[in-house]
Amino acid sequence: MSKFRVVARLDIKGPNLVKGIHLEGLRVLGDPGAFAKYYYDSGIDELFYMDVVASLYERNSLSDLVRNAAKEVFIPLTVGGGLRTLEDIRQVLRAGADKVCINTAAIKNPDFIKEASEVFGSSTIVVAIECIKQKTGQYLAFVDNGREETGVEVLGWAKKVEALGAGEIVLTFVDSEGTGEGLDFSFLKQVCDLVKIPVVAHGGVGRLSDPVSAYKSGASAIAIASVLHYDVIENSKVPSRVDGLEGNDSFIKKNTRFKKINPLTVNQIKEELALSAVPVRKNS
Repeated sequence: MSKFRVVARLDIKGPNLVKGIHLEGLRVLGDPGAFAKYYYDSGIDELFYMDVVASLYERNSLSDLVRNAAKEVFIPLTVGGGLRTLEDIRQVLRAGADKVCINTAAIKNPDFIKEASEVFGSSTIVVAIECIKQKTGQYLAFVDNGREETGVEVLGWAKKVEALGAGEIVLTFVDSEGTGEGLDFSFLKQVCDLVKIPVVAHGGVGRLSDPVSAYKSGASAIAIASVLHYDVIENSKVPSRVDGLEGNDSFIKKNTRFKKINPLTVNQIKEELALSAVPVRKNS
């Protein structure tokens, strides 16, 4: 039986680890390399680097960060943001990524999924679906870090993504992302029941029960950011490198956190999963 994966998502803007709410209002948190190493040492199963402004500026600048991370962490690395060509993918794979995640380029040219999977293998190609619920109850896919509506209905798009050769889907619930209010597990189950490829649930984890609910909904993994990052900051588990950070760094300087979120550790999450009989890789 495949083990349920716990993934740390690292949103990157320039050289900084950042975090927002609903993928907006980005706060600078610190050095992504220090967080990545801490999560690796804590027993995280995978790391997911996402350049959150790459599509907006039509570039990806994660190769150096990934190259440095690959020297210190020895778990799968997924890299996304601004990957528009086969050469873009080739560069981040050469830097040390194990998988790449595409969204905007896939929506604009669905055949890019097929081309990429044929060249690099389906297991290497992950498609991100940033979904927002409409007044009708329907979920639509968004791009550019949840900024731009596409009019593409999520269930049909998920099925098409699978047919075109993607090996995995990251399903982000933009409505709850960064809030700690939980995911729409009912819709997550609809997506998981529809496709045979793994689905990584992301956006809204705030309670120990949320990863368990994601597993019960059919997800193969859960991608987590806020509750992990705020635990690291609140308990000073990595060096605070404030000097030289770019952007709004008042959040880290004040050593405060989003009040509605209770920080969690990788170990707490995995212990809860194990107690709930979820197959998970145990920390050594």
